[in-house]
Amino acid sequence: MRTLIATLLLAASLAAAPKAGAEVVTGIAAIVNDEIITIYELNSEYAKIAKMEEKKGPLTEDGASKLRSQLLSSMIDRKLITMKIRELNIVISEEEVRQSIEEVKRQSSLSQEALVSALLAQGLTFDQYKTQMKEQLERLRLMSQEVKSKVQVSEREIREYYDGNLPQFREENSYRARHIFLKVEKSATNEQIKKVMERAANVMAEARTNPDFTSLAKKYSDDPNAATDGGDLGTFKKGDMLPEIESAVITMNPGEISDLVTTPAGFHIIKLEEKSQDRIKPLESVRGLIEELLYRKKSEERFNQWAEELRKSATVDIKQ
Repeated sequence: MRTLIATLLLAASLAAAPKAGAEVVTGIAAIVNDEIITIYELNSEYAKIAKMEEKKGPLTEDGASKLRSQLLSSMIDRKLITMKIRELNIVISEEEVRQSIEEVKRQSSLSQEALVSALLAQGLTFDQYKTQMKEQLERLRLMSQEVKSKVQVSEREIREYYDGNLPQFREENSYRARHIFLKVEKSATNEQIKKVMERAANVMAEARTNPDFTSLAKKYSDDPNAATDGGDLGTFKKGDMLPEIESAVITMNPGEISDLVTTPAGFHIIKLEEKSQDRIKPLESVRGLIEELLYRKKSEERFNQWAEELRKSATVDIKQ
């Protein structure tokens, strides 16, 4: 039966073959089991990919031929996967598609109108996008059934990855600090700047004798948030703060009060509360990250192997 179908399809292809010199737009590019990939489908896919590739530079004849061959191979794999989805009766409901699109909109902060506009800019209608989403969900479910359920990540593999990639888990020095900010207006005169500086010096002297820096920040700071957070600057690393503040903080020890720090906005009095030294994160704190990374890597490898086995067991006849 399969041979008969293939023969009929090939006959149809030959009957539709163009005359010499004409561009081939109809006919068969490949037969995958009992289903075909048409030259029209291949040309359509190629036009999209070639347009993106040509942004990097003109495609040579060899480059275009190689790209076309790779694309056809990819289309064959997709055809086989679609067949497997049908064979396993994997069905994705309209509601699952709708929920997935809503999640995309939520994560990207897009309204329905903005999503439609973004799709049109890529040459896609919303209905085409829904079809693509459904196909993607089908493939994810197939991968989960055929591949992911068979993948295991052992404790030994997690430990070996951790030991072999220690620099990746190095944690830089981090600092936690508070400040009292005395603002200097952009239009301030030298006399006004001097008065703010004198006030800042008095506050700094008080801060060095009063252990309750939080209360002082709430009382004196011109930072609008200080009334509620007590001048908390949070936890930060090198490069996260203003250079003037960073230069002061990295030389301090926890509990110390800085000299006056001048920035374009005014004067700062800083108290360093905590300082964590450069260290390697313990395995327990990164175990989940490593396990997910290895699981994804092994899933991809297993899926590629599964796809290769699927292709070997199929009847594939490439015409183009």
